[in-house]
Amino acid sequence: MTDRELEALLADLESDRVERKASLSDKAKVYQAICAFANDLPDHRQPGYVVLGATDQGRPAGLRVTDDLLREVADMRDTGKLLPIPTMAVEKRVLLGAEMVVVEVQPSLYPPVRYDQVPWIRVGPRRARATPEEEQRLTERRRGRDLPRDLHPLSTATLADLDLALFRDVYLPSAVAPEVLAENRRTVEHQLCALRLADPEGLPTVTGVLALAREPDRFLPGAYAQFVRFGGTDLASPILDALAVRGPLPHLLRVLEDKLKVHILTAVDPVSGPTEQRHSSYPLVALQQIVRNGVLHRTYEYSHAPVNVYWFDDRVEIQSPGGAFGAVTAENFGQPGVHDYRNPNLAEAMRVYGYIQRFGIGLALARQALACNGSPPLEIAVEPTLVHVTIRKA
Repeated sequence: MTDRELEALLADLESDRVERKASLSDKAKVYQAICAFANDLPDHRQPGYVVLGATDQGRPAGLRVTDDLLREVADMRDTGKLLPIPTMAVEKRVLLGAEMVVVEVQPSLYPPVRYDQVPWIRVGPRRARATPEEEQRLTERRRGRDLPRDLHPLSTATLADLDLALFRDVYLPSAVAPEVLAENRRTVEHQLCALRLADPEGLPTVTGVLALAREPDRFLPGAYAQFVRFGGTDLASPILDALAVRGPLPHLLRVLEDKLKVHILTAVDPVSGPTEQRHSSYPLVALQQIVRNGVLHRTYEYSHAPVNVYWFDDRVEIQSPGGAFGAVTAENFGQPGVHDYRNPNLAEAMRVYGYIQRFGIGLALARQALACNGSPPLEIAVEPTLVHVTIRKA
């Protein structure tokens, strides 16, 4: 959109495609505005705009636009507060002779988008929480679109295959705000559909099966993890411990991470002075982040291989089926700020269960933990059908 068109939009106080904010002082309202434009309830199929540095009357507010401010606004996309992650662009523009921050938000292909578990919409020139009927309209809108693989329904599964107690007692309270739940009179089927764990016909989606099914690998044969501890440095070494970890997402990750903790050795430095210094063979955070990334970013579509965790005497190797995806290539894999999601809705489920606090920083956290532990850096090999990560013993 040109500067002149944006200025005309700012002046149109009745437009439902622009929201004006004098500053970023009330970040929650900016989040709500981004969420509402991403949901595009009026079905404009055009971007909406959040403009920082403009008054409610569309006049300049005297905002000073710095690089730090632009970075802070851009980072709002990846905090995990907006799910599914919206498509948005942030730039500095000079409008009406003043500096402003313009946030362009594209309509989501996978509504409803939620901010802190609540879906927001535009109602004329203002924003509001979506009613159950409006949320249902947004849910139905994504039918017939080119859905990501993790939203495909599985015709071999039924809702009876899901652990509905896990959904009711754990997933639902974490995914939906308490005040929304208090007003909610929906059936379980509608709740599962609204959270993308089932389709409108009542079939569990890939994400629903991975997050809630008692036996996900019955329907997705590669949906498990294989842990093997070797008593040596190669695959021919004796096997000291082995376990195929199966079950819904929280069980799989919990059991797998318990295995990691058991095999980590910690030494105490006896001459470190009054403050005891501990050094681990492997920092747990690094192992956790790589394993979680392996479960999240693997392909569940064309491979029946599990995520493999091979623990040798001198290293741990994690193999995840499926190569680079989308904006991520073999050349830019692991670079700061470069990330994409083969399974965006599975990422949301992992956030709901507490295994992701912020998107796109798993490798950074792993590298930081390794550096603090005095461990060698990560070794990453990206192949067309496999990502192989090696963590060397400190």
